[in-house]
Amino acid sequence: MIVRRKKVHAEVAKQIERLILKRLEPGDKLPSQGELAEMLQVSRGSIRDAIRDLELMGLIERRQGAGTFIREISAESLVNPSANALKHQRKLVSELLDFRKMLEPPLAARAATHASPDEISEMEEILQRQEGKLSHGEVAIAEDAEFHYSIALASGNSIVLKVLDILMDLLRDTRELSLQVEGRPQKSLAGHRRILAAIKRQDAEAAKAAMRRHIEEVEEIVLEKF
Repeated sequence: MIVRRKKVHAEVAKQIERLILKRLEPGDKLPSQGELAEMLQVSRGSIRDAIRDLELMGLIERRQGAGTFIREISAESLVNPSANALKHQRKLVSELLDFRKMLEPPLAARAATHASPDEISEMEEILQRQEGKLSHGEVAIAEDAEFHYSIALASGNSIVLKVLDILMDLLRDTRELSLQVEGRPQKSLAGHRRILAAIKRQDAEAAKAAMRRHIEEVEEIVLEKF
C-alpha cells in the first residue's frame, strides 16, 4: 500500500513538473491543490505529497498566506537535481526537527501534570509493543509515532493534536529512514522510557528535559544521513 502511494505521488510530481516547464514561468502561482487534483484526476493527498517533492527539488516555494509559486530554475537544479533536492530536504528536515524541539518538550511537561492513569497505562502498553518488536528484530515505526501522539493526547489540547498530525506526516519518511540506522531503535526506546518515567513521577521539568534530549539524539542521527 505504501509503495503504491509513493509511486502515485512520484508520477503526479512528474506531471506537475511538466506543467511547470510547459505552461508556467518563474514567479507564476501554481494552481491550488484542489484545481490540480481535478486537472490530474488524483486525490488531494497525492497532490500534497507531490508538491512536497517538488519543493524539496527547489522547483516551487510556498509563501505564507499567498500560495505556491514557481521558483527560478537554477543551473544546479537542472544539472544535478538529486543534489539540489538533497540540500533542500536537509534544510526542511532540520527545520521540522527544530519545530519538534519547540513543540514537544512543553507537551511532555504538560502530560506530566495532566495525564490520567489510563493514559499512562496506554503509553506503557505502546512501549511494551515497541520493545517486543525490537526483540524480534522488527522496526517499530508505528509505535514510535504512537508514543509521541499519546503524549500530545494527554496534554488535553485538540489543536495540538492537529498540528502533531501534520508534523508526523511530514516526518514519515525521515522516521522510517532513521529507525533503520543501527542502534537508533534501541536509543529511541530508551529515550521514550526516560520520558515516561518522568511523566509517571509527575515531574514536568524532567519530562521536558527528557523529551528535548530524545529529539536532539534523533536530530544527530537523522542529519548525518543527509
